[in-house]
Amino acid sequence: MLQIKRIECLLAYKSTILLRKIQVYSLSEIVVTCFQVPGSMVQFSLTQKNFSNDYNMPGTMVMNVSCENWVAAEAALEKYYLPIFYGTEFIVGVLGNSAVVFGYLFCLKNWNSSNIYLFNLSISDLAFLCTLPMLMMSYASGKLIYEEVLCTTNRYVLHANLYTSILFLTFVSIDRYLLMKHPFREHLLQKKEFAVLISLAIWALVTLELLPMLLFINPGTADNGTKCNDYASSGNPKFSFIYSLCLTFLGFLVPLFAMCFFYFKIVLFLKQRMRQLAASLPLEKPLNLVILAVVIFSVLFTPYHVMRNVRIASRLESWKQPHCTQVAINSFYIVTRPLAFLNSVINPVFYFLMGDHFREMLLNKLRHHFKFLTSFRR
Repeated sequence: MLQIKRIECLLAYKSTILLRKIQVYSLSEIVVTCFQVPGSMVQFSLTQKNFSNDYNMPGTMVMNVSCENWVAAEAALEKYYLPIFYGTEFIVGVLGNSAVVFGYLFCLKNWNSSNIYLFNLSISDLAFLCTLPMLMMSYASGKLIYEEVLCTTNRYVLHANLYTSILFLTFVSIDRYLLMKHPFREHLLQKKEFAVLISLAIWALVTLELLPMLLFINPGTADNGTKCNDYASSGNPKFSFIYSLCLTFLGFLVPLFAMCFFYFKIVLFLKQRMRQLAASLPLEKPLNLVILAVVIFSVLFTPYHVMRNVRIASRLESWKQPHCTQVAINSFYIVTRPLAFLNSVINPVFYFLMGDHFREMLLNKLRHHFKFLTSFRR
C-alpha cells in the first residue's frame, strides 16, 4: 500500500471572493495543495491520510468544489447581502422612527403607558440605526475601519436594541390585555409613572445582562484596522456558548412565552365578551398589536437565536466541525443577522395600530407644516 502525505494550506486574502485551488507540487510521497479563500489571516490545516493505490479522487474533487461554493457564498453574503440589507434598514428605519418621535413629541399631548413603551422602543431603534452606516461601509469595502472602542460600542448597541425591543414589545402586549380588562386604566401597571419605572428597569436589566458580552467580544487586528468580529465568531467558544444559551432563554424565550400567554388571554376574553353580549365584536383591531408582535418574534428573532447558538457550538473543541461545515453554518448565520434587526423597520407600524389617533394627529401636523411652508414661499 502506497503511503501518501497530504498537506493542505489555506491562504486567506480578503480581496479575493472566489476560492481557487492551486496545486503546488506533487511527489511520490507528498502532495501539497493550497487553497486561496476569503479572509484576513493565514490559516494552515495539516492533515495526513492513508490512501491506497485506487483511492477515490473524483469524490475528493466533488467535496472540494462544494466547499469552494460555500466559501464563495460566505464572501458574497458579507460583501453584498449585509451592506444592501443594512442600508435599506437604515434608510427606511430612520425615516419611520424619526416620524414617530416627531409625532410623539409634538403631536401627542396625553400619553399613556403604551405610548411610553413605544417611545422608548423608537429611541432604541434610532440608536441602533445610527451604527449601521459604518457597519455597511466596512462590509461593502472590505476595509476594516473600526477602532476597538467603536467595535465594542457597536456590538453592545446592536444587542441592546434587540433585547430592549423584545421586552418593550412584551409590555405593550401586557398593556393591551390590561386595557381590555380595565378600559379606564385604573390598574397600577397602566399608570404612566409605573410605565416610566418599568422602562428604566428594562434599560438597566438589558445593560446588566449584556455586560458579560463585552468580555467575549474580541476584536482582531489587521493591517488596515481592527476587525470587528461578530459575537458568535469571537471569544472563548465554551463560555460564549453557555452565555448565549442563558441570553436566549432569559432575553428571548421567557418574553416570547409571556407574549403568547397574553395573546391567548386576549382571545379568550374577546370570545367570552362576544357570548355575553350576543353580538359580533371586531376581533382584528384589539388583536393587531399582539399578533404582529408574535409574528415578529417567530419570523425574525427565532432563526437568529437558533443559528447564533449553532454557530458558537460549531467552534467548540468537543464538537469541532470541518472548515467547510463551519463556513456553511456561518453563511446561514449571516442570513439571519439583518433579519433579526428588521424589527427596527417594522416597529413604527405599531404606532399606527395603537388606536390613539396617532396617525391622524401626525398627518394633520405634517399638513399644517406643509401649508405653512408653501404659503411662506409665496
